[in-house]
Amino acid sequence: QTCALPIFLFALFLLFNVIDLITGWMKAVMTNKVNSVTGFKGVLKKLGYWLMVLIAFLASVTFVEIGKTLGIDLGVTRLLGWFVLASLTINELRSIVENFVEAGYNVPAVLTKGLEVANKLVNQKEQK
Repeated sequence: QTCALPIFLFALFLLFNVIDLITGWMKAVMTNKVNSVTGFKGVLKKLGYWLMVLIAFLASVTFVEIGKTLGIDLGVTRLLGWFVLASLTINELRSIVENFVEAGYNVPAVLTKGLEVANKLVNQKEQK
């Protein structure tokens, strides 16, 4: 059961990627700015996010193994991948909300402010 939570978090991130692409397309249609090149760039951007997550988790595994070889506990680096995933997830959510706003939807302020706070908290933790 410990494996279910990480899979769920990755699945949520993928879902947010798809929702962001859909809301971006909705925004483009509603603002008469549909452009296939822009859409393709969006897909490439999502692929880049997944590569960043992969690199962050691989780097964390690498650091832990190097630490074992050197006799140094680098277990804290296991958090690297999770912080990257959290930061990119917040970024996706903010992008979805921005798409709604730019498409003319009335988005509750609590949602936009809540995402700003979450972003600041995650970025604060990254800097420490």
